[in-house]
Amino acid sequence: MPSVGRPQRRAFLTGGLAASAALITGCSSKSDSTGTPKPAAAGAAASTSPSPAAGARPDSPWSAFARLMEGNKRWVSGALQHPDRDPKRRQFVAEEQEPYGVILSCIDSRVPPELLFDTGIGDLFVMRTGGQVVAPVVVGSAEYGPLTAGTPLIVVLGHQRCGAIKAAHKALKDNKPLPGNLQSIAEALRPAYEVISKEKHADPVDAMTRVHIKQTSEDLRSNKDLAPLVQKGDLAVVSAYYSLDTGRVEVLTGAPSA
Repeated sequence: MPSVGRPQRRAFLTGGLAASAALITGCSSKSDSTGTPKPAAAGAAASTSPSPAAGARPDSPWSAFARLMEGNKRWVSGALQHPDRDPKRRQFVAEEQEPYGVILSCIDSRVPPELLFDTGIGDLFVMRTGGQVVAPVVVGSAEYGPLTAGTPLIVVLGHQRCGAIKAAHKALKDNKPLPGNLQSIAEALRPAYEVISKEKHADPVDAMTRVHIKQTSEDLRSNKDLAPLVQKGDLAVVSAYYSLDTGRVEVLTGAPSA
């Protein structure tokens, strides 16, 4: 893959945890603000067990990936279980959380991760930005689960007919900046545009979307804080593409092995 623009992109992507963690320590995965885990109330075990359909928390990249893909199959077929979406589950995760997946996806209203993976409360850390573009605070948020809660999976999820990427493609092609802060999205997408602009594509916006998804997942996979976890097999970073037409999630790169 051509490296045009990548050094700046890589520098932009790394090192965001410190600032992000300082902002989100109140959302602790393990304990209260004092750092001391809160004991469960007496007799609460029976009423705060996980929803039966959810099963045990996946503890490996493969099991987390399999859980998500099974949920997506249910979404496609309509055989939804709606796990972890009841008062019992709300009570169970009220004191602490241990999500098994991190999803970085687009703000598009048609791409809600908890629905298309048929998951529920406390299952996923979800970040949504226009065109699933990243900045240091977003990377820090993506690092938060793996580095503090042992979350074994990150999915960078792009999608069909992305409006943000379509607008960025036109702006970069015509050399006409988008208004306001929208141009920052276009600039974040420039590396993907530079790749696809060197070849002819039947659908250049879709091609740009797929390249951007892969670039972002590779940047996260090689991030200085996440790379050691990936190398040890404790974390997988998957790039995936969601079809608005079918509801199916297509894996592009990084699928973990069993």
